[in-house]
Amino acid sequence: MFCAIDFGTSNSAISVPSPTGAMVLVELEPGHHIMPTAVFYLTHAEDGPGQVFGREALLAHVDAVEGRLIRAMKSVLGSPLAEQLTDVGDARSVKYLDMVAGYLRHLKLQAEAHLEAEVTQLMLGRPVFFVDDDPLRDAQAAATLQKAAHQAGFQEVHFQYEPIAAAFDFERSVRQEHIVLVADIGGGTSDFSVVRVGPARAQQLDRKGDILSSHGVHVAGTNFDRSVELTCVLPHYGLGSLGPSISGAPAREVPSSIYFDLATWHLINTAYNPGRVTEWRRMRHYYSNPVLHDRLMRVLDERLGHDLVAGAEQAKIAVSQGNDAFIDLGHTEPGLGAALSAQHACKMLAPHIECIVNTALEAARRAGCSPSQIDALYFTGGSTGFTPLTQQLAAAFPATRVVHGDRLASVATGLGLFAQRWFEGST
Repeated sequence: MFCAIDFGTSNSAISVPSPTGAMVLVELEPGHHIMPTAVFYLTHAEDGPGQVFGREALLAHVDAVEGRLIRAMKSVLGSPLAEQLTDVGDARSVKYLDMVAGYLRHLKLQAEAHLEAEVTQLMLGRPVFFVDDDPLRDAQAAATLQKAAHQAGFQEVHFQYEPIAAAFDFERSVRQEHIVLVADIGGGTSDFSVVRVGPARAQQLDRKGDILSSHGVHVAGTNFDRSVELTCVLPHYGLGSLGPSISGAPAREVPSSIYFDLATWHLINTAYNPGRVTEWRRMRHYYSNPVLHDRLMRVLDERLGHDLVAGAEQAKIAVSQGNDAFIDLGHTEPGLGAALSAQHACKMLAPHIECIVNTALEAARRAGCSPSQIDALYFTGGSTGFTPLTQQLAAAFPATRVVHGDRLASVATGLGLFAQRWFEGST
């Protein structure tokens, strides 16, 4: 038996064959075919599993269960962190690679429970680039993900680019040949592929000739969250503040490394290292306003980093539809909060949006197409819910029909279609 997995930075999904011959998404949690890419390691797990996944992991963190939340595991691929150990409590340490493998194993078990059969073959989605402008690290990232999939129990593993998978999902809706630019913008990467699709091509196994170009950049939703947190939230904890003036010398900004780690999903837990916490506790004299240092230490001591970035994420979601947002920071100090207007958010995120739009235009250029030669612009991925982004992408292709796919399921659905053609066609 085979399955297809869309292993995303923020969310994941599985597609499997059904008795009717169609590919279907597996219900990973009650009422949900899409599951957050999250794992929570329980500090005390003598009488049960050592970790829980998805929404249960997020709920455990919200309910202040003792343990460690890990999100954005995909972001460590291609970095030295993949082979490093991190403390997960109760004197336990786990490699980030093993976390990825454990999450994929959980998905595999879900697929097997649905099919009532062992699953050994996997079609796994991957971004166009795990790492920008570094082919060696990008290849290492793909090799690490393949290693994790084998470690999870899959015997045969193949990759397909995520935006190309989304193109196959779009292909089901067309009645004539199209050149489509797929914009797959998720949590970790913004990927674009220009693909020739059409009913006459749909059942062909070899589609290499229909893939006119693929291009991507490691800028997406988590970068938006990070910018919101760095700009609106972390100044309340000392980022950018000045230390005392000594002997008339100009005051210097307080050290900033801890703040950038607290704003990066996959680095948050590194800020809680005991040695590092002790180091920052000794830096109180660096702050001319000790209240800011006190707030920072409360975040480190009580491990509230994920709460801060989650607040930034929710604010981003609110402003994505043109609404103003308020980030409640009362969990670190009663009455503390940060405001974010839609106008400020657009200005703050403009460099990220410009980078993503330029990447889309480059994908079209590499395909030998002008913007007017693109028949359809197909949006998928969670971050395509950010309206200012999709509006600016559409404006870069003014003559092109805009189609919004299922933001969270299009890639998994397309991967399933391709997996079926691949595995059933190769047997």
